Amino acid sequence: MERRHFLSLVGMAAVSACVPTGKKSNNNGATASAAATIDGHKFPELGYAYDALEPYIDAQTMELHYDKHHRGYYGKFMKAIEGTEMETTAMHQIFANVSGHSESVRNNGGGYYNHRLFWENMSPDGGEPSARLLNSLVKDFGSMDEFKKEFSNAAKTQFGSGWAWLYMDANKKLKVSSTPNQDNPLMDVVSEKGIPLLALDVWEHAYYLKYQNMRGTYVDNFWNVVDWKTVSKRWEKANKGEWKG
Repeated sequence: MERRHFLSLVGMAAVSACVPTGKKSNNNGATASAAATIDGHKFPELGYAYDALEPYIDAQTMELHYDKHHRGYYGKFMKAIEGTEMETTAMHQIFANVSGHSESVRNNGGGYYNHRLFWENMSPDGGEPSARLLNSLVKDFGSMDEFKKEFSNAAKTQFGSGWAWLYMDANKKLKVSSTPNQDNPLMDVVSEKGIPLLALDVWEHAYYLKYQNMRGTYVDNFWNVVDWKTVSKRWEKANKGEWKG
């Protein structure tokens, strides 16, 4: 029987959002709300069937990646923060001071959060970037093709396991970076900081069953499943200063 999981973007926003109590600039270069609490960290449901991204991402990889790897990061993260104020602290606030937390919080918190973005920014029918996002990409990279080339290169050349990112920096400029392991641009331990808009997982567990050692082919095929509607919404919120994690 086909297994389907449904993602509520509104619900996910509520999980990571914080109640505004005034604005401040944190050390990840993004604008964030002042300290606040959330209801807790929830494991997200997938917004599509495991086979929905075929033939670019196979169903077996999707099931193992989501139900084993991602769920494993979530479980270990929850154990690492058990009994602490981090249980009700928004993820971006945890990451802004992650250098002061344990390696388990950094690695498993990153694994939990990064995968959340990854599932959300893929879809069997993701459309095209909004006109406003496209204009911003052209402004900052020269063209859509140049952006894709730079992003793909970051993913293909990331040494070992890690992630490629499109992010908005503190000056609202769009940039590309890559991070090792489960780090992301929100963390105070990385050199290139900002609000993540598009994430690509280049750990081997994300592609090895189908692509084996051909990471480059996996990266090239990623463009067929990018959900530009979601990415465009993230960009709009970040550009308006309404991003909440």
